[in-house]
Amino acid sequence: MLQVSKYTSIKQLIYYYLLAALSIYANTQGSVCIEKEKIPLSKGRNDERVLYITGIALRLSKYENLPAMEIAEVIASHLSIESDDVFRIQIISPGWIHVELAHPVLAAWLQRLVSLGREEGGTKKENLSLSCSLFPVQYAHARCCSLMRLVQQEELFISADVIPWLNREQKLRLNHPAEFRLINELVQIMDELEYSSADALVKWEKAGLAVSQAFENFWCNCRIWGEVKTTSPELAQARHGLILATQWVLKFLLEEKLGAFAPVEL
Repeated sequence: MLQVSKYTSIKQLIYYYLLAALSIYANTQGSVCIEKEKIPLSKGRNDERVLYITGIALRLSKYENLPAMEIAEVIASHLSIESDDVFRIQIISPGWIHVELAHPVLAAWLQRLVSLGREEGGTKKENLSLSCSLFPVQYAHARCCSLMRLVQQEELFISADVIPWLNREQKLRLNHPAEFRLINELVQIMDELEYSSADALVKWEKAGLAVSQAFENFWCNCRIWGEVKTTSPELAQARHGLILATQWVLKFLLEEKLGAFAPVEL
C-alpha cells in the first residue's frame, strides 16, 4: 500500500511492479531486462473493475524462442509475489497478462484524489466566463460543488480523512456499474495526465466531457439521500467521496489544461 501514496497514476503504479517482476525474470532467465517504454500496457474496458492488460510475454516470445504462455506464467508468478495484495493477476491465451487493481488499493487511490483536492484549495477566478463547448464539464463541476455544500449542511460527512470506501470484507462499497464507470474515467484521466505526449486542447476537452458524462450517469443512478442515507450511511459517504474526487479532477482539467473557469455554482 506504500507505493499507492506515491502515485496518482495507476498505470505508473503497475509499471513500477512490472519492472520489478521483469528484472527478476531477466536475472533468472539470463535475458536482457526490457525498458519501461517498450512494455505494452493498456487499460481494459470494464465497468465492473479497474483492469490493465499487458502483452509483454507475447513480445518477449519473439526474441527468446519460448511459448508466450510459458513466459507469461513466469512473469505473472514474479508479479504476484512482488505486488502482494495490490493486484489480482490472470493469464489469458495466447499470452496476455491481465492486472486487476485490488479494492483496498483502489480505495487508497480514491482517497489520494480527495486529499489532493483538499490541499489545492479554492477555485481560480481570473476568467469568469463560461464556454459553450465546455459547458457540460463546467456544469458537472458546479453540480459537484452544489452536492458538497448540501452534504455539509446536512452533516452527512464526518471527515474527508476517514471515508468508508470499504466494507468489512475489504470490498469497495461503490459496486454499481455507474460508479465503476466514473471511477474508470478518473483512472483514465490521471493516466493521461502522467503519460500524455500531446497537450492538444481538443484531447482534454474530450477527456473532460467523458468524465462529465460519466458523472451525470452516476448521479442519475446513485443517490446519497433518502433511503440510502437512512439505511446505508457508509455507502452515502463513499459516494460523496467519489463526488469529491470527481470535483478535483474536473477542476484541474478546466483550470490547468483547458484554461477555463471552474464554477462552484451556475
